Formats: sequence, C-alpha cells, structure tokens
Amino acid sequence: MRAKRRKNKAALIVIIVLIALIAVFFGNAIYKTVHKKYLYNNYPIKYEALVEKYSSENNIDKFLIYAIIRVESNFKSDAVSNVGARGLMQIMEETFEWIRFRLGDSEELSYDAMFDAEQNIRYGCYLVGYLTRYFENQDAAICAYHAGVGSVDSWLSNSEYSKDGVRLDKVPTSDTNHYLSKVNKALYYYHKLYTEDN
Repeated sequence: MRAKRRKNKAALIVIIVLIALIAVFFGNAIYKTVHKKYLYNNYPIKYEALVEKYSSENNIDKFLIYAIIRVESNFKSDAVSNVGARGLMQIMEETFEWIRFRLGDSEELSYDAMFDAEQNIRYGCYLVGYLTRYFENQDAAICAYHAGVGSVDSWLSNSEYSKDGVRLDKVPTSDTNHYLSKVNKALYYYHKLYTEDN
C-alpha cells in the first residue's frame, strides 16, 4: 500500500513538473508573440515609398527617418507642436523657409505644405541629411534637429560637453537629452524589427 502511494506521489510530481514545463514553454512563446506585436504596433512603418525615396536621395538611414517621425508626430501628418512646428517631421516655419531656399523651390510653396506628407518628408530628409553631413556624428545631428545647429556647435566647442569636438559626451539640456534618448530607442527597435537578419 505504501509502495503504491509512493508510486502515485512520484507520478503526480512528474505530471506537475511536466505541466509546469509546458506552461513555461507556451507562456514564453505567447509572451514573445504578444511583445513582438506590441513593438510592431508601437514602431510602425508608414509612408514607406516617401521615406525610401527621400532618405535615399539624401543618403541617410531610412530607419533614422522613421524614428524621428515616430518621436516627432507619431505619424500624424496634421500634427502641430506647442511652438508651431508642423507635420510628420515637425518643421518650424523658419526652417521651412531655409530649406525651401536651399532646394530652390518656388516662393509660392507656402508653409501649409508642411501638412502634406510628401513635402514634409522631403524637407525633413533634406534637413537630416544636411545635419548628418555637417556634424559627421549621428547623435550630434539628432540633437541639432531638436535644439538647432547653433546650440550643438556651442556644446561641441565646450570641453565640458565634448572631449573631441565631434561627439557629445554630455547633452546639457534635459529636453534635448530626452529627445536623443527617445530617437535612439526608436532607431534601435526599427533596426531590430525590420532588418532582414532579425
């Protein structure tokens, strides 16, 4: 009788262990599936043809453009910031005028064009391309997209913030530092989710 009870107890333990292992395996698989779906929903690919075209024309990483759009407007073409920046890539009016002049666009093209997805991505990609060439460092370019060229130039010339004058060792303003962190996080996930070898 005791031997039978021990046998039954041992069998019960084996069954419990097997159930636990199956639960862990399937639970982990379900978690991975749900987590990946969450990431795809939070880091979508939209306006693909436009981003491909204008990032390629400006020789910049298309995933950087997706990351900037994700952080700036979350893919809302009619977005307006509290300081008046417009569209997907949140272009300010003064920046629009500067880019329009550099691109040689007609003066008839008004600032309202920044609500048009194609024009906004075209202008935003031009600006990101310009900044990445100007600074030769992606983090500095991202900071300049947020804080302006003058601010980043002054930070790079200050040894407290940059040892080599090329890379920022410290971003002195918390809002730009937070912006850089958000763009780099989005960039990481875009590469992780959408590169062919993921």
